Amino acid sequence: MSTKPRIAIDAMGGDEGVPVMIAGAALARHRHESFNFLLVGDEVRIKAALDQHPNLRAASEILHTDDVVTADDKVSAALRKAKTSSMGMAINAVKTGEASAAVSAGNTGALMATAKLALRTMPGIDRPALSALLPTLEDTDVVMLDLGANTECEAKNLVQFAIMGAAYSRIIFGFDRPRVRLLNIGTEEMKGTEQLRDAALHLRNATGLHMDFQGFVEADKINRGECDVVVCDGFTGNIALKSIEGTARFVTDLLRRAFTSSVRSKFGFLVSRPATELLRHHLDPNNHNGAVFMGLNGVVVKSHGSANVKGVANAVEVAARLVEEDITARITQDLARVQAE
Repeated sequence: MSTKPRIAIDAMGGDEGVPVMIAGAALARHRHESFNFLLVGDEVRIKAALDQHPNLRAASEILHTDDVVTADDKVSAALRKAKTSSMGMAINAVKTGEASAAVSAGNTGALMATAKLALRTMPGIDRPALSALLPTLEDTDVVMLDLGANTECEAKNLVQFAIMGAAYSRIIFGFDRPRVRLLNIGTEEMKGTEQLRDAALHLRNATGLHMDFQGFVEADKINRGECDVVVCDGFTGNIALKSIEGTARFVTDLLRRAFTSSVRSKFGFLVSRPATELLRHHLDPNNHNGAVFMGLNGVVVKSHGSANVKGVANAVEVAARLVEEDITARITQDLARVQAE
């Protein structure tokens, strides 16, 4: 277990690029003095940003490149410059052992393809999955995967996703046996596709896994806090995620409009401000930032492109936590149990 995680930061990724990525890394370093960094990108711009963050400068090394994977780059273009781009070099640092994890706010498809090509999937994992934390009504978030890496999945892929998601939940929230459910159109055993029913059968019959498999969950229960891990194929997961994000924005915009519609409503806003601030904090995606590419031979975390400084710091902390708790070893152990059966 690494006591001093070294995180490779793709400083050029994201909507704001170097200033926000460096400031986010500095905030994470302020919270965790054990963190060290490999900052990948344009050296001149990185050094200028570091002038504002001496605490980070003392714990960082710069790896220069001015080549960037843009938001509009196709996957094929990103792969062609994997050896020279800030994204590709950050991931390669994980491959060579120069860093223990990589964080990027760049193009999601390019990041997944580059990471998969460089790091390969773990033994026993057929496909990597994109996992993220979503808010719930309870004190802890829910882990959800896959969120877009695999549009079609077999039953064995869903079983592997469940194992990876449970390992993630155990590390982030300290659960001994996270409650795991498969996303479906109903909770009855006969509902859903053949792949879903087969995956449920495998998970019910598996013994020795560090999870409490509880069958199916419908989409309207994802944020209720009734389970700790929600598993689905990437097509379904991406639609569910976008629907949840869209609904959250709809509610906040509706409240903003309602509270500014008249003098009386503005007064009502002042009275209810503590409650609305709590709602805003709970729905702020920066508080849940840091999607993880699960199932690779290395830790790669995707920060949202529009994440602010706090959001980037949270993504860095997720990456470091997974390294410190050796998520790869936890997944390997549970996979071995399933394969033995």
